Amino acid sequence: MTRFPFPIPRTTALGLALCAVAAPALMHSVPALAQSRPASDLASVSKAIRGITTLSGNFTQTDRNGQVQNGKLLWKQPGKIRFDYGAGDLLIVADGSSLYMIDYQVAQVQRWPIRNSPLGALLDPSRDITRYGKIVDTGDPRIVSVEVRDPKHPEYGVINLVFTRKPSAPAGLELYGWVALDAQGNRTNIRLTDLNYRAPIADSAFRWRDPRGSRGPR
Repeated sequence: MTRFPFPIPRTTALGLALCAVAAPALMHSVPALAQSRPASDLASVSKAIRGITTLSGNFTQTDRNGQVQNGKLLWKQPGKIRFDYGAGDLLIVADGSSLYMIDYQVAQVQRWPIRNSPLGALLDPSRDITRYGKIVDTGDPRIVSVEVRDPKHPEYGVINLVFTRKPSAPAGLELYGWVALDAQGNRTNIRLTDLNYRAPIADSAFRWRDPRGSRGPR
């Protein structure tokens, strides 16, 4: 079973309310040791996210059983993202307003407003991460981790975003990945690699073929 790469609201048909946890499993490959992060890092994280115009790269998704899935990531602000799994049977796309999961194996499409997921921390221009996020001590001065949640809507879940300091990245922070834990205790790690900033990405990359046939393609 494919785990989602981000928290999905509890109210969905799949019932996958994910919440974030501290990110030791994701960060184990980055050597550690330091003290707490300065408060200004939260503003830097916000600036880093808003500084991304386009981003492409690869992602590796690992669940608690060690099952690994790889795919391609495309991201274009405002509000567009595409997780393209290598097998071709699952696609996750945000088109600027809504987030879709398209399962071609069972010809099923599910949709949520972007704001109803912690993925809105990355995609929703109206979401102020300085209001909903808090810096988490990682024990490493090269790593900045921020936990994002909306206390008024716990059903939206929580996501723990992990950044590494990189001068060439927006605001000097590069998104390394994130960690999520679902309601059944299933941990999912997302690791991003080979990131490329500001390359042209056409809006057509965020369209998709509707597997339900009569409703036609998107």
